[in-house]
Amino acid sequence: MSEIIAGVEIPETQAAEEATRLIRETTNPLIFHHSRRVFLFSTLRAGELGLRPDPELLYLSALFHDTGLLRPFSEVEQRFELDGADHARQFLLDRGFSGAAAEVVWTAIALHTTPGIPGRMGDEVAATNFGVLTDVVGLGLDRLDPGQVEEITAVHPRGDFKNEFLRAFVDGLSYRPDTTYGTVNADVLEHFVPGFRRVSMVERIMESAWSA
Repeated sequence: MSEIIAGVEIPETQAAEEATRLIRETTNPLIFHHSRRVFLFSTLRAGELGLRPDPELLYLSALFHDTGLLRPFSEVEQRFELDGADHARQFLLDRGFSGAAAEVVWTAIALHTTPGIPGRMGDEVAATNFGVLTDVVGLGLDRLDPGQVEEITAVHPRGDFKNEFLRAFVDGLSYRPDTTYGTVNADVLEHFVPGFRRVSMVERIMESAWSA
C-alpha cells in the first residue's frame, strides 16, 4: 500500500526505498524527519506555484540535501551542500540513473541554501529550495492548509527543531569554517562560535596580491 502523507504520495521506486533506508540508518532523527518534511513541503509548494517536479528526483534531492552536515558524507573540506550533492549524484549513477537526472539532483542540493537563484531554475531545483525555506524559516507556511501541516508534523515531528538544527550546523561546519565564506552558513558560526569572524569581500579585494 502506498504511503500518503497530507495527500502527498511517497515515491515507491527501488531507489527511493534504498535512499530512505540509507538516510534513516546513517544520519539521525533530526535530519531524517527534516528531509522528509522538506519533500512533503516541496511537493505542496510546487502544486501551489504550478511546478511539476519529478517526484522521485525531488524525493532524492530532499533526502540527501543536508547529509553533508554529517559524517560519513562530509569527507573533504568543501561546502556541506557539495558533500550532499556529490553523494547524491553518485547514489543515482550507481543505480542506473542518467547523467542528466543525477545532475538535476546535484544542482538541487548544491544550491538549496543559495538565495534567489534556485527559484529561477528547473522545477526540482526550485521545489527543493521552496521546501527547505518552508521547513526552516516558515516561508510560505501561511499559504498551506493547516490540516496538511499538522499531518506532516505528526508523522515527522519537529521537536526542538530550531535549536537542534542550528546545533547540527555548528557541529558540521565549525571544523571547516573557511567553507562558509559567502554563504548563509557563516551566520551560524558567527552567532555560536566564539572568536569566529567572517572575512568580507572588501577585505579579500583590499588584501589581494594586486597593488591597486
